[in-house]
Amino acid sequence: MSNIKVCAFDAYGTCFDINSAAKLIKNKIGESWLDFSNTWRTTQLEYTWLRSLMKNHKDFWKVTIDSLDYAMKVHGIKSKYKKELLQLYKKLEVYPELKMCLNTLRKKIKCCILSNGTPKLLKQLTKQAKIEHFFDSLISIEKVKIFKPHPKVYQQVTKKYSCKPQQVCFLSSNSWDVVGSRSYGFQSIWVNRSNKNFDNLDFKPIKTIQDLRQLKNLL
Repeated sequence: MSNIKVCAFDAYGTCFDINSAAKLIKNKIGESWLDFSNTWRTTQLEYTWLRSLMKNHKDFWKVTIDSLDYAMKVHGIKSKYKKELLQLYKKLEVYPELKMCLNTLRKKIKCCILSNGTPKLLKQLTKQAKIEHFFDSLISIEKVKIFKPHPKVYQQVTKKYSCKPQQVCFLSSNSWDVVGSRSYGFQSIWVNRSNKNFDNLDFKPIKTIQDLRQLKNLL
C-alpha cells in the first residue's frame, strides 16, 4: 500500500471489543451471555440500517439502548441489569494489540476514528482506554446524520484531510463496512478476528488480517 495520507479506524469491533460489556457480568447473565451480546449487536446494526433507509435518524446511543431492550426481552435478561450494561458499553475494552499498533503507526501517519458512535461516546471510550492521544481526530456520523455504509460517512475523512479516497487506509472488522468504504474508494483492510467469510457484495478488501499486529507489515 502506497501514497496513504491517513489511516482511519472503525471503532466498534475493530478497536473496541463489543462483547466485553456482557462478558464482564456473564455471571449475572448466565451461560447465554455471548448469544445475548450477539443479538444486541446484530439488532443494533439492523436498526442503524433501517433508520438510514427510513430517513428517521436517532443517534447511536439511542439505537444502542433500543437494541439492548430488544435483546434483553429475547434472552430473558432481567431489566435490573440494563443500567449496568449501558455503563459498561461506555467502557468497552480495547483489543490487546491496539495500543502497540497505534504507537508504531502514529510515528509514520495520521490516525483517526470513523464511527457510528456519537462524539461524546467516542471521547468517553478513547479517554477511559487512554488512547485518545493516538488519534488526530474522532469522526462521527452525527455530522451527516446517516449511518454507515452511506458514502457521506466516508466522505468526511477525505474532506477532513483534503485527500483522495485512495489515499485513505481504512480498517474495520465489519465486512459490510469494508464493502461500503471500498465502494467509496478507500484502500480498506478487513480485520477478520473471527475467521468469517466475507460478504458477497461486489467489493473486496485490499488486504485481510487477523488482528492489528499485522498492519505494520502493510504500511
